[in-house]
Amino acid sequence: MDSDNHKGVALAVSSSFFIGASFIIKKKGLKRAGASGVRAGIGGHTYLYEPLWWAGMITMIIGEVANFAAYAFAPAVLVTPLGALSIIVSATLAHFVLEERLHVLGIVGCVLCIVGSINIVLYAPQERAIVSVKDVWLLATESAFLLYVTVVAVSVLLLIFYYVPRYGHTHILIYLGICSLMGSLSVMSVKALGIALKLTFQGQNQLIYPQTYLFAFVVCICVVTQMNYLNRALDTFNTAVISPIYYVMFTTFTIVASSIMFKDWYQQSASEMVTELCGFVTILSGTFLLHSTNANTANSSSGHSIGVYSGQPPTMAHRLSMYGIQLNSPEEMSKGDHIPLYQYDPH
Repeated sequence: MDSDNHKGVALAVSSSFFIGASFIIKKKGLKRAGASGVRAGIGGHTYLYEPLWWAGMITMIIGEVANFAAYAFAPAVLVTPLGALSIIVSATLAHFVLEERLHVLGIVGCVLCIVGSINIVLYAPQERAIVSVKDVWLLATESAFLLYVTVVAVSVLLLIFYYVPRYGHTHILIYLGICSLMGSLSVMSVKALGIALKLTFQGQNQLIYPQTYLFAFVVCICVVTQMNYLNRALDTFNTAVISPIYYVMFTTFTIVASSIMFKDWYQQSASEMVTELCGFVTILSGTFLLHSTNANTANSSSGHSIGVYSGQPPTMAHRLSMYGIQLNSPEEMSKGDHIPLYQYDPH
């Protein structure tokens, strides 16, 4: 890796620690706000008056700033997968702070995430040379990326106006799908804006170009949308399952968008691409193992199907086991969240 990639990795790793912690802090704030007002999951905004939620937001902002800077120095296919480290931070803190207990094999999942991240770092492509924000604009207006943007826009509008009112509170993929699709566009815009600012600080003023402000506007729209639906997801579903699913969807869409727009893979040999893809698959395997091992065990022992309503709502222990959480006593079962991955809606 060159020096810019080293800077990008350092910033991405520090970002993961802050973002992982912010999930837990914001979750605590949302629970406090929901106890005294209208929950965010049903459209309430009481959390805006909760200091703990703001503490989590500040922590997330610090992490996002570090992540923002990382994209200015390293390609998205390197920076984005390192977000797996935030899952490890989130899962560890959830174990101690939220009492969302982690199955012992979840540790293996954490190790897989780390191994996959190292693999991606070692074989990441070098950042392509960009001398002006106009170069980024030319990449963003190519037909292939414009087609991707169109598909994303149509999909997000369909999810927001059709699927959210009907299935938003019972299917976690609705909220996280919106966040992930918009997130892929926000990363591309953040990278473009980061490059513009980096070049400006180096003496090549990019603030004179309207494209810089257009990218900044897209970042604002995407981030506001992501924040809104991520808050709904956090307030409706369990933190332990939000983190891995969001990571997998967000990373996948971002890598696809980056590959289309910046053509990161063009500078790599076939063996390097395969090795990096294997690293990504290793991370995905780690995230699913981290949160699915107990679900499979509970499913085989209880005879219930995960995500299928079978006459009565699943027990608290079964719902929590779906997220890689293990409870040992009725007293412990009274703690934590009462929100499953899939919720039964009698209507």
